[in-house]
Amino acid sequence: MIARVLAIAGSDSGGGAGIQGDIKTITALGGYATSVLTALTAQNTTGISAVFDVPADFVGQQIRAVLSDIGVDAVKTGMLAHEDVIVAIADELRGIALNTPLVVDPVMVAKDGTRLLTKAANDALKRDLCPIATLITPNIPEAEELTGFVIKDESDMRRAGEMLLSLGSKAVLVTGGHLDVDIIPNWLITPDGDEVFTMKRVMTPHTHGTGCTLGSAIATYLAQGESLARAVQNAIAYVGCAVEEAPGLGHGQGPIAHVNSISRGR
Repeated sequence: MIARVLAIAGSDSGGGAGIQGDIKTITALGGYATSVLTALTAQNTTGISAVFDVPADFVGQQIRAVLSDIGVDAVKTGMLAHEDVIVAIADELRGIALNTPLVVDPVMVAKDGTRLLTKAANDALKRDLCPIATLITPNIPEAEELTGFVIKDESDMRRAGEMLLSLGSKAVLVTGGHLDVDIIPNWLITPDGDEVFTMKRVMTPHTHGTGCTLGSAIATYLAQGESLARAVQNAIAYVGCAVEEAPGLGHGQGPIAHVNSISRGR
């Protein structure tokens, strides 16, 4: 049976990130995408101009509708915005989290600087969602906010990952795209040890949606039965290819190519 992946995130009207990027990724990698919207955004490659939040009880209703009929083999969360939304999601997913992979992308700030997670929601993320997660995937600014210290190098990335592991997640992937290096390190931290997966930096402004895409790709590979390390490795390769083959759309930070050489070669 086709792997069923539930994406819970905000909508990106520009199509590069958010629920649109999730659905494109899951579909490109051979999964079946279902979706739960947490917010609507008016945005394009130059930034976000408006956000319209979806009420927490309706977020819960969407999750129940999917789980009660289609079912799910993995879940990925992205932009969650508010504390009550996170609490509602955790309440709905807690019953399946033991046997269903949950990838949490702690989306906090958009590439244009727009804040997408309130301070109270930050606490709810750590309190309610991280303890039931299979993997959380913070980039460096997100890891800094979650841990409270500045990350300057790979040693700091590993330290942050170990601190975040204490929140209860089975594993943490700290992505290193914000480091000023040619070969980007991505550290997977687990109770059994640490492993680094690298990606060659591509000099391009077209990187919108890389975090969303990475989380969705990992969730899809997990839903298809891959081990965590293999899912992370495959997803990083897929994102790297998506950046290299970006279509060059828009006047700002353009989207990546969700359908690319790797997805076409499956």
